[in-house]
Amino acid sequence: MFYSFLQQPSNNVWIVVRSQRDPQEIAGALQRAMHKLDPSLPVEIKTWSSELDSALFAARVATVALGVLGLLGAMLAITGIFGMASYTVSKRLREFGIRIALGANQNKVLQSALGRAFRLLAIGSAVGMILGVLATRLLSYIVYQASPKDPIVLGSVIFTMLFVGMVATLIPARRALAVDPMILLRDE
Repeated sequence: MFYSFLQQPSNNVWIVVRSQRDPQEIAGALQRAMHKLDPSLPVEIKTWSSELDSALFAARVATVALGVLGLLGAMLAITGIFGMASYTVSKRLREFGIRIALGANQNKVLQSALGRAFRLLAIGSAVGMILGVLATRLLSYIVYQASPKDPIVLGSVIFTMLFVGMVATLIPARRALAVDPMILLRDE
């Protein structure tokens, strides 16, 4: 778009050039052409990618920061789930020993050990999904090209947290069930 300098005086004049050639080659040719017009003109040439990088810098930093905070939150959640499961299983070791000694199937005992943890994970996932949907408006302003209520992202996050939570719960439960029931039943 061309505006007459006399109609709209400005200190900044932009010339946008689109070409298939190398930007460095074009930059040299543009500088020579501008200096032929007026050698005292200050000429600064920037490529589209460098301008885009500077425009998106804040959004990229926010995205990385949110990603790091998300990983830290996930690590805390996994640690909490593992700790809760270890504590719950350790408190119920005697009960598991009695069930196994009376002939209960190990799969049923494992389901009993994982039942409470699974309910807590399901409730936490539902609450997390609701809060995630509510936070998408805020995140869409911070993160570049973040689409609110993206079902693939929400579903994959919930599935991943459920899977990791179940693995973190399964580890102490399997470890407890591997112990001989007679050792579990022995009085301290």
